[in-house]
Amino acid sequence: MKFVYGILGRYDTAIWIRVIGTILTTFGSFMIRPFLALYLFDKLEGNLLLTAVIVGLQPLTGMIAGIYSGNLADRYGRKPMMVAALVTQAGTMIGYIFADSVLTFAMLTIINGLGQSMFWPAASAQITDLVPEEKRSEVFALMHTALNVGAATGPLIGVMIYKVDPAIAFGICALAELIYLVLLIWKVPETLPKEMRANNAKAAAGEPGARPEFKPRKHMILIWLTLAMVPCAMLYSQVEIILPQHMKTNFDDYLTTFATLLAINGTMVVCTQILIAKFADRFPVRNVILIAFLFLACTAFGYGWAKTFWVLVLAEISFTIGEMLNGPQIQKAISILSPPELRGRYFAIFGAHYSVTGTLAPTIGALTFAKYGGEAWFSIIGVLLIIAAIAHYQLLGRALGKTKPHEQTAGAAV
Repeated sequence: MKFVYGILGRYDTAIWIRVIGTILTTFGSFMIRPFLALYLFDKLEGNLLLTAVIVGLQPLTGMIAGIYSGNLADRYGRKPMMVAALVTQAGTMIGYIFADSVLTFAMLTIINGLGQSMFWPAASAQITDLVPEEKRSEVFALMHTALNVGAATGPLIGVMIYKVDPAIAFGICALAELIYLVLLIWKVPETLPKEMRANNAKAAAGEPGARPEFKPRKHMILIWLTLAMVPCAMLYSQVEIILPQHMKTNFDDYLTTFATLLAINGTMVVCTQILIAKFADRFPVRNVILIAFLFLACTAFGYGWAKTFWVLVLAEISFTIGEMLNGPQIQKAISILSPPELRGRYFAIFGAHYSVTGTLAPTIGALTFAKYGGEAWFSIIGVLLIIAAIAHYQLLGRALGKTKPHEQTAGAAV
């Protein structure tokens, strides 16, 4: 019991609520996430391009709203944005149950994208508010572990539910969002520093210079890091949309095979993410991310050329190692670079790489896959990941090399 209390006392209560909520919501979302594209594909009578366009609407709206929502999180607080996001996402999951037209699917996807764009910048800024720098990669790793607890079981259960009635999965996902909403309102306080709130009150009163003006030219490292993450996000997007279609050509029961790969990924993360994050903290961030991207490049080539189940398993293991090394470290790097008064905006801008890629990659992937096949398309992604690995190594060396470790929390210039 002493060990358990020691673990629970290591982090703020708000962090543990976030962990519980993440497990709840990802269990539900991972039941539908791998199969949402397939569900739309069936509803749209096999039109892959139209399916890709509709799926791409979600990150498109997130890209448009994300920067503004990060600004709101810096201005009004983290908690209001997270509450609004969960309400929005629960509503869209319920809406999917009753959707019966392309227009309805498109509108719900747009609204869901708005909800996601409101949640993650505020949530990441909240962690940065609460957690000292030396523990941030550990906490980001903990959140990634929680994310994958749902991934370890959700997909396999989702296969069974998908074959019976996909509406059940949407209902479970909506219920999980609502439970998380109650926990968030009940137990998680506002973490926006008091001085920031006072500054916002002055700004509301019309005092000049009360809020910092964000000038992109002074934050070019952030922008370049965001662009360098695009190949990584591209691989993720193709795993959800194109990979299942590619697997149809080589595997009879491709749905079960696909769900098994996701379960392997989730189980590995749950069992080893914290240990790997602590081990990775011994090395420079840029070295860790360089290696992570090389693992992801191997994954892309493996997905494209795998003809047997075991080659796919090796590719999935490579993917899992890559994401476990990359995720906590790159988020820690952004938290170090972000000035306290711009944390929401920094995470919103950085998160735009998912939105940009999620908007364009489904359509580009569908067209390239249809014309050249999965081998060529995943090979292109692999080459881009190698280029991105080199870019991250150079950018992070330049960004984090300018400050001493004890000064890094000062962030970039405003």
